[in-house]
Amino acid sequence: MRITLDGHEAYAYTGGRAFNPALPTVCFIHGAQHDHSVWILQSRYLAHHGYGVLAWDLPGHGRSAGAPLASIAALADWVTRANARAGAGRAVLVGHSMGSLIALHAAGAAPAAVRAIALVGTAFPMKVSDALLQAARDDEPRAFDMINQWSFSGVTHRPGNPGPGFSVFNETRRLMERQRPGVLLNDFQACNAYDAGLTQAAAARCLALLVLGEADQMTPPKAARALAQALSGSRTVSLPRCGHSIMAEQPEGLLAALRAFLPGLPD
Repeated sequence: MRITLDGHEAYAYTGGRAFNPALPTVCFIHGAQHDHSVWILQSRYLAHHGYGVLAWDLPGHGRSAGAPLASIAALADWVTRANARAGAGRAVLVGHSMGSLIALHAAGAAPAAVRAIALVGTAFPMKVSDALLQAARDDEPRAFDMINQWSFSGVTHRPGNPGPGFSVFNETRRLMERQRPGVLLNDFQACNAYDAGLTQAAAARCLALLVLGEADQMTPPKAARALAQALSGSRTVSLPRCGHSIMAEQPEGLLAALRAFLPGLPD
């Protein structure tokens, strides 16, 4: 699906089926230096099992035009307006890493537009190390290596990679290389500066699911505890043998968590 928002074309992957706003909407929000493709398994499954799916490329990422937005609040507002432009009603927002902060902020800022949130690989505050910020500024390839090294529980999985026929390590590296220069620094600075997480969590009026990787070094599970406590009625699923790139390393575990969460949501 392609829409025009703020004078620029925006792209959403719809899971291989035309988006139907009459169905319950699940909106997927990718993280820093990523695009819609990280959600392929989950988005395709839900689109073929009774949900309308919108997996957006954020501005300046993937197939969406325009400059990347510089703050989590601006990104949350963009996602809310993009969903409305696409014809979606109240949506379940599923966000990974930076995307989890976007989903969280949207739930607090526009509760009437959000049915529930699922925060994947989340933390608050989501501070980025000085070394990684410097690498993102001065040497993006080095930053990509650092991110990949810290995002997986292992480089070579046994007896095989979670996605048969693929190396999750190389797959994620190639995805980051596809994005435009400067996007990574922009995204990291937005995460690093975001300070409204607990305020927005208190303002949210919806159920919340947290899906965390037990071996996550980018957003360690302990860094999500305060957020989980601030979200009324939240539940947490911890995935073993899983790092930060949860959609690549434990795709079926994440899908199972979403499948258990979605049917029990109030209308």
